[in-house]
Amino acid sequence: MATGPAAALKIVDRLVAEGALRRSHFLPSIRAELLTKLGRTNEAKAELLKAAAITANDQQKAVLLAKAAPL
Repeated sequence: MATGPAAALKIVDRLVAEGALRRSHFLPSIRAELLTKLGRTNEAKAELLKAAAITANDQQKAVLLAKAAPL
């Protein structure tokens, strides 16, 4: 993030491509945050919904869905 959301997104996308944290909601939620900062809200919403589908924690799911709702 020190060099901006676009640079950070490249790093996160590399992790996704490598299959890192495949079963974790963290990478799609981080991607969503970065995509939102870049104004790519449709993609961000899809990532938040993906993260919500992955997590088994109902409270986390609710937070992710609440973040996706206004996008």
